[in-house]
Order: sequence, then structure tokens, then C-alpha cells
Amino acid sequence: MPSGKEIRNKIKSVENTRKITKAMEMVAASKMRKAQDRMRAARPYGEKIRRVAGNLSHALTEYKHPFLINREVKNVGLIVITSDKGLCGGLNSNVLRQVLAKMKEWDAAGVKLRATCIGNKGFGFMQRAGANVVSHVVGLGDTPHLEKLIGPIKVLLDAFVAGEIDAVYVASTRFINTMKQEPVIEQLLPLSGEAVGSTSTKWDYVYEPDAQAVIDDLLVRYVEALIYQAVAENMASEQSARMVAMKSASDNAKNVIGELKLVYNKARQAAITKELSEIVSGAAAV
Repeated sequence: MPSGKEIRNKIKSVENTRKITKAMEMVAASKMRKAQDRMRAARPYGEKIRRVAGNLSHALTEYKHPFLINREVKNVGLIVITSDKGLCGGLNSNVLRQVLAKMKEWDAAGVKLRATCIGNKGFGFMQRAGANVVSHVVGLGDTPHLEKLIGPIKVLLDAFVAGEIDAVYVASTRFINTMKQEPVIEQLLPLSGEAVGSTSTKWDYVYEPDAQAVIDDLLVRYVEALIYQAVAENMASEQSARMVAMKSASDNAKNVIGELKLVYNKARQAAITKELSEIVSGAAAV
């Protein structure tokens, strides 16, 4: 059995760790509320522009934007959205596990991959996996800024327009509630009306000044809105997962401290009993 001093040192170490995890839990809870408000504010605009853009895939207009044209898939682009920091449970590992399975599926089909990484964890993973990372952005902080996201994403969009890749996918974590976050891989381009739930009815909008100017601008806004919403949902999921993980760590530390105190009391009682036995034995010998 370890000595009382060793046990006391271990108790103190676990108590210090618990203070850190408790502080991180409170910080994550504070950031989580702001991230959820930001994510919920972005959802209505994102859903509406998805539906409008989806309707364009069934429109009768003579002008067809490159984002609406389906091609045989030989090369794909993948946007991987993860967090910059860890200590958030299985948030990143869940989405990266799906990404790895999709990469194996494409590799088996002979489809070549180009990747764009948003977040340090995904960037490191894709480099270790040997993927062709053409652009990345890290250090986004607690608030997503569209101007930081446009540059890396534009690399894949330009490649799609040029015909170098035939489809673009987004891998991220969708926020369900505080206790549940769902990893998803969705097709971003080419735009499919069925993917966003629009009907197949043939109809069209009235464009002013002309269809090309409106559709070009709208589809750029569509891509920007979806990427921003995905990053906002990933940040809300990150803070929620971190709060839950740190609460679990704090609870586990509390249980460990209780067990160590019990061991310490037993060791202390055994030492006292031994000393009393020695005193009684000495007195009897005298």
C-alpha cells in the first residue's frame, strides 16, 4: 500500500485537474450559448437560399450555370470542417471516421480527391491520410468570418467550374441538441433540387435585369451561406461536446478523489493501529 504522503500528493494532483476541467466546462457553457444563437440565426437564411437554389435546377431558363450541370464523377472535392482544438469528446473523430470511409470508397472506384480543410484537426488528419490538400484555413476562433472562408473554398469552386473536379462534398457536424451532434457528408455541387427537397415541377422565376446576372450572384451566395452555416453548426457542436466532456471529466475526478481519500484513511488507520500495537508491545515487555 502506498504511503500517506504519496496518496495526499495524488489527491492534490487530481483536485487541481478537476479545477481545470470545471473551469473549462463553465467557459464552454458560456461560449455554447453564443454559438447556438449564431447558428440558429443563420439557419433560416441558409434553408431558404437552399430551396431557391434547388428550384433553379428545375427551372426552364436557357442559361445553365456550371454549378447546375451534372457530369460523370471522376474527380471530387471534399471540404472537411472540424474544430481547431481538442478536448471535445468524439466530435472530430466521428466526422473524420466518415471521411475516411468515403475516401476508401472513392479510392476503390478510382475517383481522385482534392481536399479543403477548415479547422486544425481535420487538416492534420488529411495530411496524415495522404490526401491531396489544396487549401486550408485554421485559427477561426469562436466566431466564423466569411471573409476567411471564401479564399480556401474558392480553390475548389474554380476547379469545379474549370471541369477539373466533377462534384464537391462537405463533411461537417450538424447540431441536433446539446447532448447530440450528427456527422454528415453532403453534396454541395452540382446543385440537385432533390437534395434540398424541391419539387420537380418545371417552372421559372422572372429575372431582372437578366437571368445570368441573377443566377451567377445567387449561386455564389448559396455556396457561401451553406459553408458559413456548416461552420457555425460545427462551432456550436464543438462547444456543446466540450461542455459535456469536461463535465464528465469533472465528475470522474470527483469519484477518483473520493476513492483516494478512502484509501488514504485506510492507510492512516493502519499506521495508527501499527503504532498502538508497538506501544502496547513495548509496555508489555517492560
